[in-house]
Amino acid sequence: MTLRLYPNAKEIVPHPIPHESPGEGQHPEKMQGHWLLARAGKRVLRPGGLELTRQMLDVLSIGLLDRVVEFAPGLGVTARIVLRKRPAWYCGVEREPAAVEHLRQQFSGASARIVLGRAEESGLPDGSASVVFGEAMLSMQNARQKQQIVGEANRLLMEGGRYGIHELCFLPDHISDQVRHKIQAAMSKEIHVGVQLLCRSEWIRLLEQNGLKAIWCGEAPMHLLEPLRLLKDEGIVGSLRIAFHMATKPELGSRIFEMRRLFAKYGEHLGAISLVAEKSSGNASGMQNEILCPT
Repeated sequence: MTLRLYPNAKEIVPHPIPHESPGEGQHPEKMQGHWLLARAGKRVLRPGGLELTRQMLDVLSIGLLDRVVEFAPGLGVTARIVLRKRPAWYCGVEREPAAVEHLRQQFSGASARIVLGRAEESGLPDGSASVVFGEAMLSMQNARQKQQIVGEANRLLMEGGRYGIHELCFLPDHISDQVRHKIQAAMSKEIHVGVQLLCRSEWIRLLEQNGLKAIWCGEAPMHLLEPLRLLKDEGIVGSLRIAFHMATKPELGSRIFEMRRLFAKYGEHLGAISLVAEKSSGNASGMQNEILCPT
């Protein structure tokens, strides 16, 4: 696959939520949680919000010479931030056909390519990227799929390349199996996606097992649907848009309220985590976690 540079990239502006988004035609009670929120007008679907995303991107230090791959770009919110940095090229690997079409329309003429594919088997060349990242997607994969996706990131990265993740995280670091299973079962039932979360040390270990050495960790509360986070991520107009859809489409509103109640119920055990790791030929094990992560 050839990844092309578009030297005359135009200014990228947000597009509205696509009419034919994933889950289109399904009753809201059957839709996966993230696409349900998108249908209500929510654009930022990351557990730590835009603030944690921006922190991760700052550490990834994307510049003009970087070749960037994003797994599961979704609505393209983070892709838009990345493309403003004018990397040499950007490739988004997205498995949902409707999302691919939306992304291609949104970034037409930019230094971007959007491909239909799976993060665990992107089809891109070995060592073709200097930066790979993905957000809010590993948490919804089983253990084998997590290993495959992080392994694919390692395969795509050149030596010294950087890999970033932004995911849900169990709190505290050594949560009991009983509480873990209870929360995962409740979340999987509510958002209609299998949820398998990890705690901080387990996320770091996952990276290490695939030859990636974590160099930075950021954390944030899991306040995806809290009013203050909505205002920060969506702005006043966006927040009013979501409120309007929830009020005028009760089937949407009721499910979103249930999701918010669930997140609040288990709030002491749910957080957001972002990690940035480097691909190194040396041994990635034996890191000092307390140095990486805030207390």
